[in-house]
Amino acid sequence: MQRRAFMNVAAGAAGALAFAPFELAGKEQQKSPVEYPDPAVEVVDPRFAKYKVNNAAVERLYTGARWAEGPVWIGEGHYLLFSDIPNNRMLRWLEETGEVSVFRSPSNYSNGNFRDREGRLLTCEHDTRRVTRTEHDGNITVLAEGYQGKKFNAPNDLVVHSDGAIWFTDPGYGIMSDYEGDRADAELPTRVYRIDPEDKSLENVIDTLARPNGLCFSPGEQLLYVVDSGSRPSTIHVFDMESGRPVNGRVFADMSPGTSDGIRCDVDGNLWAAAAGGGDGYDGVHVFDPDGTVIGQIVLPEQCANLCFGGRRNNRLFMAAGQSVYSLYTNATGL
Repeated sequence: MQRRAFMNVAAGAAGALAFAPFELAGKEQQKSPVEYPDPAVEVVDPRFAKYKVNNAAVERLYTGARWAEGPVWIGEGHYLLFSDIPNNRMLRWLEETGEVSVFRSPSNYSNGNFRDREGRLLTCEHDTRRVTRTEHDGNITVLAEGYQGKKFNAPNDLVVHSDGAIWFTDPGYGIMSDYEGDRADAELPTRVYRIDPEDKSLENVIDTLARPNGLCFSPGEQLLYVVDSGSRPSTIHVFDMESGRPVNGRVFADMSPGTSDGIRCDVDGNLWAAAAGGGDGYDGVHVFDPDGTVIGQIVLPEQCANLCFGGRRNNRLFMAAGQSVYSLYTNATGL
């Protein structure tokens, strides 16, 4: 597919916001008309047709990051938070005005973000090599920063189980260079960990993947999906959940010729996977039926790192991709 001009929503200068140490001037952009149905939203299999809104287009909400990551929707505030890892900051996009401001700087080179069962912000930090929680009053609590006396590599992405347990990946990308953190030697193997909701103990739950990255649970939490962005070919794995732990790991999808990163499920069990590194017609989002078939694609002009659902009806897909953040209204409901 040829690249085309995406509908742009200008990001203006934001007013003072909680946790925002200074304002961020947005970049004025020319709005471009987009053909309906948007050709960037592809129905690969007829099963995807019902999720496509024919008079909705991919919109660029913001550009100006170095590597956008970790989007998380804050419903009660009607805004999106996301990480700009190399710039060592977290940004906030306001739904009502499209304004963008700095939410936290420095952010300790934050990457993945999620919310716990009480609505508190959970964050993976590359520079400090830890997982933190932002309390409702703005104070930060360290939840985990090492295992068996050794530092994590660089926690990357996380998700919360309905029992309150926090699951996160530690692939080590944040210590591989001085761009997304500080270069350092790995002290632990690459793993997936679980933080117990009661006693806060830490458990190594998966240690069989080269570089575990994005992860999410299926509806009902019978399955756990985990991206392995370090395998060749790059793959997405699925595990059965038995007694609250992953077993019977197997390949769910081959992401060749590129790779995946962040993933999310919708309420019907479809897996929405960020796609990167495959070039034109590949980069963006790939949507998989629960049987592993690609049923839809959202083609972006930049490599997609992560995504989440949000908006009033939880049917707006937000995509952190390269230097920008995009969105698309869908007929899918995020899990």
